[in-house]
Amino acid sequence: MQSVIRVRVSADQAHYGGGLVAGAFILQLFGDAATELLIRHDGDEGLFLTYSEVVFKAPVFAGDFIEVQAGITEVGNTSRKMEFLAVKQITRPQDPNLPPSAMDVLEEPVVVAEAKGVCVVPKDRQRRR
Repeated sequence: MQSVIRVRVSADQAHYGGGLVAGAFILQLFGDAATELLIRHDGDEGLFLTYSEVVFKAPVFAGDFIEVQAGITEVGNTSRKMEFLAVKQITRPQDPNLPPSAMDVLEEPVVVAEAKGVCVVPKDRQRRR
């Protein structure tokens, strides 16, 4: 089972100078993807238990278009192991002579973050099997 979320990062998400976005925003997107997976799999939002192997690989800036891909890799009695990938699809060009509205579609998406996680759906809340 897979989930894909695509968002444009707003200026409100910029946390640092130059419009740089905090990695916590990407983790929030991973959480949203996990919630969708749990609803589709179990009919309940469940609870996020843990992240592991979180790696931030490239910066994200306000205005970037990010795609998050998530999938359930293992199903236990109540646990759901997942893997997450965030890639940048569209970004601002590096040329300072271009207007601030200029954007580039990347020929090759840039991986900005990867992680693994475990979510839990209590037995009494699992409505789909």
